[in-house]
Amino acid sequence: MKNKTLNLVATLTAGLGLAASAQAADAPKSDWTSELIAPVANPILFESPTIGSEVRPLFLYHRLNDNFATQGGDVEVYALQFRLKLTEKLALIATKDGWIDFNPDKALSHESGFADIAAGLKYQLVNDEQNKFLVTPGFTYTFPLGGKKVFQGSHNGAGQFDFFVSAEKSVSEVQVMGNLGVILPLDTDQDTSQLHYSLQIAYPVCQWFKPFVVLNGYTILSEGNGPAFGSEGYDVINFGTSNAGGETQIALGGGFRSSLSESVDVGIAYEKGVDHTAGIFDDRITVDLVWKF
Repeated sequence: MKNKTLNLVATLTAGLGLAASAQAADAPKSDWTSELIAPVANPILFESPTIGSEVRPLFLYHRLNDNFATQGGDVEVYALQFRLKLTEKLALIATKDGWIDFNPDKALSHESGFADIAAGLKYQLVNDEQNKFLVTPGFTYTFPLGGKKVFQGSHNGAGQFDFFVSAEKSVSEVQVMGNLGVILPLDTDQDTSQLHYSLQIAYPVCQWFKPFVVLNGYTILSEGNGPAFGSEGYDVINFGTSNAGGETQIALGGGFRSSLSESVDVGIAYEKGVDHTAGIFDDRITVDLVWKF
C-alpha cells in the first residue's frame, strides 16, 4: 500500500511538472518594447514607434510668448487619445481631439471650442529585438470638425495630412527615440505646410522614476494667406500664417514617467522655447495618463 501511495505521488508530481512546463512553453514571450518610455511632450505629433492598445487622457498648458502677435496669454488643451493594435505590426491611432481654451492677452478675444479630430495608421517595419531597434512609419489625417473661434473646423482649412516616421534605438539602458514628419494641408491658401521633428533621450531609473530630455522642432515650409502672425500654432492650431515661411521654432525640455502598474503610467513634461523670440512658444507643461489594454 505504501509503495502504491508513493508511486501515485510520484506520478502526480511528474504530471504537474509536465503541465507547468507546457504552460510555460505556451505562454507569450515578453515584449521588450513594453519597457520603452513613450513621449509625453508634443503628444499630437511625436508618435511612438511601438504598437499597442491604449487610452491616454492628457492636459496641455501652453504660455504664449510676449513677443507673439497676442503679446502673451495662454492656451489650454484637454484631450483623449486612443491607440488600437490591429495586428502585431499595425495600429489605428487617434491623436487629436478634445477642447481648446484660447486666452490671448491682446489682439484676439478669449475663445474656447472643440479641437479638430486627427486619426490614422502606423505600421512597424522594423522590430529588431537583438539590437533593440524599431522603425515605424505612419500617417494621420486631421478632419476639420472643430470650432471656428479657436481656429479649427472647415472655416480655417480643408484638413491636413501628417506623414511621419518614428524610430527607437536602445543602447544598454539608454533609450533614444525620434520622429520626423511633414504636415501637408489640402488647402495651401488657408493652412501652412510644416516640417516637424522630435528627439527624446530617456533612462529608466526605477519603476517610479523614468526621466527624459526632449527636443521638439517645427519649420514652416510654405505660407498661407492667413493673418501675419510671423509664427504658427504648430501642433494644435494652423493659423495659415502669411509671413512665416522658413521660420523655425525649437523647444527644449524634460520630464519623467512613473509606472503605477503594468498597465498604467503617468507622465509630465516641461518645455521652453529657445530660439525664436517672436514665436508662439514661451513654455508648456504637458501631463498625461496612459492605460494600456
